[in-house]
Amino acid sequence: MAFKKITLIISLLVSVISIAQSGVSGTLYDSEVNDILPFANIYVKGTTTGTTSDFDGKYSIELDPGTYTLVFSYLGYQSKEITEVTVAEKKYTIVDITLDPATNALDEVIVTTTVKKNSEASVLQLQKASVKLLDGLSLQSIKRSGASNIASAVKSVPGVSVQGGKYVYVRGLGDRYTKTTLNGMDVPGLDPDRNTLQLDIFPTSILDNIQVVKSFTAESSADFTGGFVDIVTKDIPVKKEFSISAGLAYNSTMHFNSNYLSSSNSGTDFLGFDDGQRDLPFTRTQNIPSPISDNSVLTTVTRSLDPEMGVKNDKNFMNYNLGLAYGDQYSVGEEARLGFQVALSYRYTSEFFEDAENNYWFKDTSDNGIYEMEPDRKQKGDIAVDNVLTSILGGLALKTSKSKYKLNLLHIQNGETTNGFFDVATLLFDNVSGVRDNIEYTQRSISNALIAGTHSNVDASWVYDWKLSPTYSVVKDKDVRFTTFAYNDLGDLVINESSLGAPTRIWRDLEEINLAGKFDITKKHELFGKSAKLLFGGGHTYKHRDYGIDQYTLRVRNTPATPINGNPDNLLLNENIWTVNTDAGTYLNGNYEPSNTYEAYSTISSAYVSEEFQISERLKSTLGIRVEKFDLYYTGINNLGDVTFDEEKIIDVTDLFPSANLILDLNEAGNTKMRGSFSRTTARPSFKEASIAEITDPLTGTVFIGNIDIEPTYISNFDFRVERYGERSQFFAFSAFYKAFTDPIELVAFEAAPDNFQPQNVSSADVYGAEIEVRQGLGFIDAGLDDIVFNMNVSVIESNVDMSDTEYNSRVSAARDGETIDKTRNLQGQSPFLINAGFNYKGETNGFEAGLFYNVQGKTLEVVGIRLVPDVYTKPFHNMSINFGKAFGEEQKSRVTLRFNNILNDKRESVYESYRATDQIYSSRVPGQTISLGYNYKF
Repeated sequence: MAFKKITLIISLLVSVISIAQSGVSGTLYDSEVNDILPFANIYVKGTTTGTTSDFDGKYSIELDPGTYTLVFSYLGYQSKEITEVTVAEKKYTIVDITLDPATNALDEVIVTTTVKKNSEASVLQLQKASVKLLDGLSLQSIKRSGASNIASAVKSVPGVSVQGGKYVYVRGLGDRYTKTTLNGMDVPGLDPDRNTLQLDIFPTSILDNIQVVKSFTAESSADFTGGFVDIVTKDIPVKKEFSISAGLAYNSTMHFNSNYLSSSNSGTDFLGFDDGQRDLPFTRTQNIPSPISDNSVLTTVTRSLDPEMGVKNDKNFMNYNLGLAYGDQYSVGEEARLGFQVALSYRYTSEFFEDAENNYWFKDTSDNGIYEMEPDRKQKGDIAVDNVLTSILGGLALKTSKSKYKLNLLHIQNGETTNGFFDVATLLFDNVSGVRDNIEYTQRSISNALIAGTHSNVDASWVYDWKLSPTYSVVKDKDVRFTTFAYNDLGDLVINESSLGAPTRIWRDLEEINLAGKFDITKKHELFGKSAKLLFGGGHTYKHRDYGIDQYTLRVRNTPATPINGNPDNLLLNENIWTVNTDAGTYLNGNYEPSNTYEAYSTISSAYVSEEFQISERLKSTLGIRVEKFDLYYTGINNLGDVTFDEEKIIDVTDLFPSANLILDLNEAGNTKMRGSFSRTTARPSFKEASIAEITDPLTGTVFIGNIDIEPTYISNFDFRVERYGERSQFFAFSAFYKAFTDPIELVAFEAAPDNFQPQNVSSADVYGAEIEVRQGLGFIDAGLDDIVFNMNVSVIESNVDMSDTEYNSRVSAARDGETIDKTRNLQGQSPFLINAGFNYKGETNGFEAGLFYNVQGKTLEVVGIRLVPDVYTKPFHNMSINFGKAFGEEQKSRVTLRFNNILNDKRESVYESYRATDQIYSSRVPGQTISLGYNYKF
């Protein structure tokens, strides 16, 4: 009987196959980005027969012989009707279609899985369909803004600000509470003083989109607070694609300046790395004898140094960039397709900050009745920065009917030369003034590989995703030099080590390996009679950092052959170098300091389970739980040698992180939604923070001191959001959030040394705020304004930190007469408000685009003061820019862009604030106004 049933089923299948030999099939393409359109809608007009294209853009509809009209539609694209499509008996008619983007169009479409994410409308659809609370930035939006790198592009996302042109803050929280991922995977940072990856090193040419996720779900890493920024690189194009781009930028205060500062370059600086010219010329373990010993080694190691110690005046060039992208895809066998892509970019920038300041102030030490602050140290002068960035992205993808394999390789190389000349003074205790030369070179690189796969069964009820992502990053500060001379009573420049320090040479190396792997399994099923998805999986991340500093000073014994007379380059003249025979001249001083070197590694093992299901027709829920085991190991020794760590486990915690997300459709169309979420997350200390290292910034003189007893921070997150999706990409959203912190980590100044800072846990903190986002076309005012869109998002944030008893008592003891000290203060790095606003215009037929953009961040607590050291606040920077773009040619393959940045000519400034005292400058830079011109051509 069983055999007969099987035979009958096979016979029926064969008969069905033999009947269904006619229909329509083909591939959908995107005209703007030259790629396929997956999961677009195709249906037969006048019927309910239809389908969607698969993740390779292909579709197939079974039809009886006859003549039909097909309708092709996709979110954010102009729908097309193809009439008189003839289907012959037992044959499939091939209809390939290219859809054109519809400016600001947002048509309703059902999207059941990942969609193409590089247009503004499709990113909105991604937000709409997501169970997470997220905001996105499409490639289309980035092009309109004229941004050349991710850091300058992402600041237009609601609640996002960018510090120093590099580091992203989400919801006003510092970089500690913002996570950065590349294609969904952890990557290490390139700055030992930061917890996040600097985003200015990523050119927009490699981007597909940027996603800023603000609510936690179980499949994401729990190291999440304000939000995490996911950089999604380009996918493989279906058809041949080749484009070139070039750009120039000019700043009247920075470029072609005859007062520009320079120093000697190596032969490969223009490629973003040093050719070895600046390497440490002797081994780290080299014992350097004192000048009182009868040992010629001291002369040998001193002479091995590059003799250049001072900066020179020069004239610089303007900024420029070049880009190249090429990709294609080919059939492999009957079902598979193999695609590849390569993207190259090169960028050079030159910055010159005249009269830049870095100062340190105290409250008056003698009398609490004196309100005005008194200076401790002052530094004012010129800073010149040459920055070279090169990047290469290469990718391969193999797609079959039920699987996709992907390999992405990314290398970014960055070299930065900083030269400075300053007037300096120590005023609080000894009143000594002088001048200082700084020469710095830093090379950074990041190499990342992504190996990923997606697999499904026949009906896609089971989907398996896996990713492996090794990353290797290197930061080398090579032969950093600073030389300070003090004015003596006769007005001559001399070395004064006790007040201004000795001439110094520093080599600093950081190498970090990051090995990340994860797998995710999705099972579609029914729960309570409705569609549901079970997600479960896990991952493991291993991070290893090797960090070391070699720091030496130059000293002068007796009288050298040639007087130094305040000339830094006279220090290491051959005849001025100390020898055994002369017992006079300059010599190298210092040996390896153990506390400046450490090695650390961490492991994070994770597992999760999550269920996404419909509670009712309009109410959707996602409930999940994640477990993570975090271990941090440290190896290091202090300078006295009495404290030693040898792969000692500093942190060992296992935590559960629950999450719940609810989405309610407020109308039948599903374009008005209300979201609510709760989650528990963490913010872990960095390698540098959980250490006994002492790290000096040679430019500002500040010293970071690690804290081996630092603990992770835990956060309870509550989010609420109402959003409405309208036609033509119009959008409105209101969000409210609350975050409760346990043991938040703050960077606190030492009361006896205001330029020394240490991360410390404070007891608790609360952050709450609201966000409003509006995208509205102006066609409701007048039909002639239909192509103009107004964009605005505003974030208002408040925070309260419960001070420790030590901090509170120290503030009380240093309070000025009449001053009341609260037991709470703002969270460090938290901004009280963020505003992004702008107008966009894109002509339907003339190829012209224009935009006006404004961005500002409120006054932000930058450095937490203690006792006599006042708090430091970053003042608002009002940035306004204007962009113009024009496409040319019959097919509009050529495009020219013109951008004006910082047209208000605002400056970046941080100040000390104290009760009833005049604000005093902590740091100040004048970025000037920039005009840039770009050109892009697609073949």
